[in-house]
Amino acid sequence: MTEIIAITMPKWGLTMTEGKVLGWLKHEGAVVAANDELLEIETSKITNIMEAGEAGTVRRIVAPEGATLPIGGLLAVLAPAEIAEADIETFIASFVPPESAEAEADEGDAPALQEITVGDHRLRHLELGNGEGPPVVFIHGFGADLNTWMFNQPALAERHRTFALDLPGHGGSTKTLQDASTRMFTRDLDLFLGALGVNRVHIVGHSMGGAIALALADWQPERVASLTLIASAGLGSEINAVFIGGFVKMERRRDAQQALRLLVHDPDSVSRAMVEDVLRYKRLDGATAALNQIAAEWFPNGRQRESFQLAQMTIPVQIIWGREDQIIPVTHAEALQGRVPVHILDNAGHLPHMERAAEVNRLIAAFVAP
Repeated sequence: MTEIIAITMPKWGLTMTEGKVLGWLKHEGAVVAANDELLEIETSKITNIMEAGEAGTVRRIVAPEGATLPIGGLLAVLAPAEIAEADIETFIASFVPPESAEAEADEGDAPALQEITVGDHRLRHLELGNGEGPPVVFIHGFGADLNTWMFNQPALAERHRTFALDLPGHGGSTKTLQDASTRMFTRDLDLFLGALGVNRVHIVGHSMGGAIALALADWQPERVASLTLIASAGLGSEINAVFIGGFVKMERRRDAQQALRLLVHDPDSVSRAMVEDVLRYKRLDGATAALNQIAAEWFPNGRQRESFQLAQMTIPVQIIWGREDQIIPVTHAEALQGRVPVHILDNAGHLPHMERAAEVNRLIAAFVAP
């Protein structure tokens, strides 16, 4: 490396305009390799770890712990030892965020959310990226929405056409459900893909979204190029019924905090904004009724209704799980080791795609590569 490299505040998700430095994992003078963890950043949703994009030496940390910076703001500088301190100082003093970063920080320039009607339901969705080969479709879990993929979809969109959608009963999609069965969700996913003219897809499904992906693969295997199942439902009967019931019933901030803290390895990583977003969704007309209906259909008597046999599938499947998952036990993943690729990630709970985003993104990208 012969140049000075700026480490800047990344943009994760459509609505992120700034981030807060919670703590540095590397210090001045540290030699880092590409993909080494540099620092923890608090976003409007959850704390995430930023990795180094290139190798180098941390010559200067510009943003101290506790600092809040806009997208593109200068966090630190990497440079080889032979670069003079005066050159580092000049670089920092003259640093101006690139115009692209300033534009990204402007929500008005963010990719637009779209709506499409399939059957009886209006589905909100987001399309990003382009590329050859089957697109990548992201399916969220119970009580979530397409924003759960804020750290993942943009990364995969660098090389692939990608879609994330709000399932019926969730996010910005229709809340009134005549039917909450697996068949209904799978049918709507099929209609959604057909309306977009997409015939074959790689599917990344989290929790309940994983079971929907499994159901589509079981029904129409020719349409599914691969499955990445993250803390997936449909692979065993156990589930944390206390969490499901608490999520459905919660109305106050304290109740929401208690429920959401069960989702992650580090309870402190759940931000106030994330709590407020969930409560805002719960207050939408029909949201709680839809969740009640889905919970009764999918998790009767505190157990999972659906169970799929991966041994009967010829589609490539990989499993990703957080070792400290408190919602669906990691034993569901461990039982599949030796049959399909299984990746159990340390320091992650039920949301490894948010808690260990960079590692999950690498696993998905390698799996869906042509």
